[in-house]
Amino acid sequence: MLTTILALVVSAAIDSTTLFIGDQTDLHLQATCEVGEQVQFPVLTNELVAGIEIVDRTIIDTAILKDGRVQYNQYLTLTSFQDSLFYIAPLTFMHGNERVQTESMTLNVVQPFEMDSTDVAITDIKGVYSAPIWWWGILRWVLLTLCVLGVGVGGYYLITYLRARYSKTEDCLEEELLRPADEVALEKLDIIRERKIWQSGRVKEYHTELTDVVREYIVRRFEVNSVEQTSDETLRAMRLLLNEKKELFEQLRKMLTLADLVKFAKWTTTPDENEQSLRSAYTFVKETTPVEEVKCEN
Repeated sequence: MLTTILALVVSAAIDSTTLFIGDQTDLHLQATCEVGEQVQFPVLTNELVAGIEIVDRTIIDTAILKDGRVQYNQYLTLTSFQDSLFYIAPLTFMHGNERVQTESMTLNVVQPFEMDSTDVAITDIKGVYSAPIWWWGILRWVLLTLCVLGVGVGGYYLITYLRARYSKTEDCLEEELLRPADEVALEKLDIIRERKIWQSGRVKEYHTELTDVVREYIVRRFEVNSVEQTSDETLRAMRLLLNEKKELFEQLRKMLTLADLVKFAKWTTTPDENEQSLRSAYTFVKETTPVEEVKCEN
């Protein structure tokens, strides 16, 4: 679409003459003239014609051709939202006082698809759709609820049991503290003897319980923290306290040393050694029991 007047050549061309609604296409404006001549492009608003919008436009670009003339180019981006065949009147360029026009154009804007209303049947409004019951989902939530309740109930009874046991242990400890240390120790030694622990092959357990009773007795009787001490530390303290009872101290030393060998060195004891440790424990408690003072009445 070229128009020539004197030395000016103008043109206007649309990239695509058929356009879907909402799509875009470019309108190319071009003017060619001699160097030094003034050209004014068409003055356009935001609409090319009614129904065709100009959404973007480039600046006018200048290029020098091989023959020495100047070429001006500009691109307008067009769109439309009406399905119609549009007629675009000639566009006017100004060349000095001369008006130079392009040829007219057409742009056909169409729907992306055509709807056939004859195939659309009018039917009654359908009722509310009832979703199927998801039994597995319900069962899963029921099982989860039962598990939570089970954990809660189990936790409650466990806490109750532990509290009762702790309270019972505290009561037993308080009861022991109210009784004489020798009486408690002798009673525990009797229980060890009756259980026949080493006779059942549990030699390590036997010597551990035996020395525990003796150490607890030492704590209460002599205020020596034997429970938290090693055997050597306990013996150093008891050597001073049993200074006049060397034979009794020697029995205590052998009993604690033998227990350490059994517990830490996997020492194999004889039946006589096991019985002797129990006898030494009885002797130690009985020989160190405080003698009650008898007050004489005048």
